[in-house]
Amino acid sequence: MKEISCKLLVVGAGPGGYVCAIRAGQLGVDTVIVEAKKPGGTCLTVGCIPSKALIHAAEEFEKIVHMAGGKGPLGISLSTPKLDLAKTVAWKDGIVGRLTGGVSSLLKKAKVKTVHGWARFRDGKTVEVETETGIQVIRAETVVIATGSVSVELPSLPFGGPVISSTEALALSKLPEKLVVVGGGYIGLELGTAFAKLGSQVSVVEAEPRILPQYDAELTRPVAKRLSELGVEVLTGAKAKGMSTKGDALLVETGDGAEKRLAADKVLVTVGRKPATEGWGLEELVLDRNGRSIHIDDQCRTSMRGVYAIGDVAGEPMLAHRAMAQGEMVAEIIAGHKRNWDKRCIPAICFTDPEVVTAGLLPDEARKTGAEIKVGQFPFSANGRAMTKLGEEGFVRVVARADNHVVLGIQAVGHGVSELSTAFGLAIEMGARLEDIAGTIHAHPTLGEGFQEAALKALGHALHI
Repeated sequence: MKEISCKLLVVGAGPGGYVCAIRAGQLGVDTVIVEAKKPGGTCLTVGCIPSKALIHAAEEFEKIVHMAGGKGPLGISLSTPKLDLAKTVAWKDGIVGRLTGGVSSLLKKAKVKTVHGWARFRDGKTVEVETETGIQVIRAETVVIATGSVSVELPSLPFGGPVISSTEALALSKLPEKLVVVGGGYIGLELGTAFAKLGSQVSVVEAEPRILPQYDAELTRPVAKRLSELGVEVLTGAKAKGMSTKGDALLVETGDGAEKRLAADKVLVTVGRKPATEGWGLEELVLDRNGRSIHIDDQCRTSMRGVYAIGDVAGEPMLAHRAMAQGEMVAEIIAGHKRNWDKRCIPAICFTDPEVVTAGLLPDEARKTGAEIKVGQFPFSANGRAMTKLGEEGFVRVVARADNHVVLGIQAVGHGVSELSTAFGLAIEMGARLEDIAGTIHAHPTLGEGFQEAALKALGHALHI
């Protein structure tokens, strides 16, 4: 097989890689992208998109179960609902298929050559790809490493049999009667909540003192309350020790040192993700590292000339939208544009019930900057739209400097607040002050009014509370 030469080689077609390749192609850069699986990476194929599909299906099913029990206030009653999980998964797979096909079409439209197979570096300019028809050698002037991340495996709970990662959880054709989730972060709680709504008996084991430890207790309290309402058992300050001899239960050491046995058909391990740096021949490159991740500068350049790294492989925050923004930037730099990473914030969303959104600094983080701050918080219990959606749990919170009122952070917890994340990010990116948010007319009745009211509260004159 003859060698391929190109100006830009992108290794990995996840959100960062495919966006980088598409933008480079649009700018007339001769680009090749290598991907062993389907385009879209973890996020599109086995992560963000399929998990949100399952979460939506679970929400709809739980609503119907609630109505069938005659417990809802809306006056709606139904016969006993049933779940066909295999059909649900097939629907999810259909969405994924449409999106991966769309990415392939966009790459083709941008005149990007796609090579299917596993890439391995020979040096900083050359990779060899194991394709179905043999080894393909690709030489490039510039290389972008976009290999993503993989689930962290616990030594005491290796994947296999009843122990699964989020990938296997999203492909189950039969609902586990008893599911134990190891890890109370966003992945574990998103999937744990979904399976609880679908009818599984769910337990969550978290080593930290509380769930979602990256957020403050005020933000996570509504999530903990909802888990309790769904009958989810949450063990904090607890450590998973391993499976029972028969493989039908997880052995857990509780906070007081006692051992607890949690019966389980499946044990879902969601203790984090790590950069995918193994198996790519990266040892052939001289790359500085930050722990497991590849060290990059404000243009995503690595320690090797002509080699860039974007997305999860370059460390936290491991978010698809960060990878996409980096990919677009790097493509433009390679095409000769002047760009560098100057983002003020990267919004993060936890799709639990209720959802959690953060942009910028949390209150404690803002105080650590040494600045005096103002905090304004508005509850959804005083928001008309939230009431009509039975979503009165939660609030919007704005954190700003006390001297000039520049907004440093915005957070929210509540039903549907993920859709407010764009407004939050835009406000911080544009350098908004409390007066800018308070003075902007927010449509009524919407959840977004809570954003305006929180700013008014920080200024000392909230109108509806």
